[in-house]
Amino acid sequence: MITRANIILTFLSALYVITTFSFSCLVLNIGKPGILNTQTVNSDTLQFTLSRNKTVLPVSAGTSRPLKLILDTGMPIDGILIYNPDLIDSIKLINPIEVTIPGAGKDKPSTGLMSDSMSFYAGDVEFKNKKIVVLTNDIYKGFPTDGVIGYSVFGYFTTEINYDDFTIVLHNPDNFKADSTWEAVPIEFKENNIPWINVSVAVGNEEPVLMSVYIDYASSEAVEMLISPRMKYKLPEQTTDYYLGRGLSGDIYGKKGKIAKVIIGKYELNNISGAFAPAEVRSKQKDADGIIGNDFLRRFNVIFDYANKMLYIKPNKHFNDPFE
Repeated sequence: MITRANIILTFLSALYVITTFSFSCLVLNIGKPGILNTQTVNSDTLQFTLSRNKTVLPVSAGTSRPLKLILDTGMPIDGILIYNPDLIDSIKLINPIEVTIPGAGKDKPSTGLMSDSMSFYAGDVEFKNKKIVVLTNDIYKGFPTDGVIGYSVFGYFTTEINYDDFTIVLHNPDNFKADSTWEAVPIEFKENNIPWINVSVAVGNEEPVLMSVYIDYASSEAVEMLISPRMKYKLPEQTTDYYLGRGLSGDIYGKKGKIAKVIIGKYELNNISGAFAPAEVRSKQKDADGIIGNDFLRRFNVIFDYANKMLYIKPNKHFNDPFE
């Protein structure tokens, strides 16, 4: 039986960027970072795959086939979102309620079914008492992945992602301490559980300018600069029209162009293929200058330490790969 309820899940920058799906604000019992309430562990290791510049984690729920979920810092709910409605029957939602899910784009919001207090698995780690939301429209029909998972991982574990051996190590935040080989970059949380960092950006030949950006780990882009009246940069002289992808509320269009350099911590990356998108369509995050995506961060092994508000980075074997 499906319960009807006037509940709106607000994903303010949900975006699928060339098979990238991301969120930036869900208002509904998000909670605060802490230890996973089902168990206390020192560490657990999971395997992942890298698909089209997205980190994909295998997850199981109900009697469904293994789910391919994008690991997403912009997914702030304590649970998972599935955008393949064909999986509703096998996931076996308990007492589902109807929900409306606005997101990036200018069209009508998506619709879905949501259950509280569900369980799912990633490897041997069981996640209990979580939300599962399944879209009921076919806006993402045919996509190669099944959905997203975010805060249920990042919010409870210090999450180490290693692109040299494609493993994710889930550390207990109470027992974790990074060694001196890692570069520490402070993160902050503003109106939701999405991590923000400061980076210095030079789009052209100007001196780098300090900018406030948030991390959208599900974006397949390296860097997305937001176009707004308050932007701190000038668009490159040479750009091409660019289709960024599809959000929960429609398609996103912008520009593609080169970014001369981005400095994060003590590291500098150059000649970056960047996207430029209208802020009011791509992102509803107040005062954001831009977005750092997976094609940038995959060049580092990274540790997300939400509990201590820190991102740790260390160049990996992909650090000098050209941006394409």
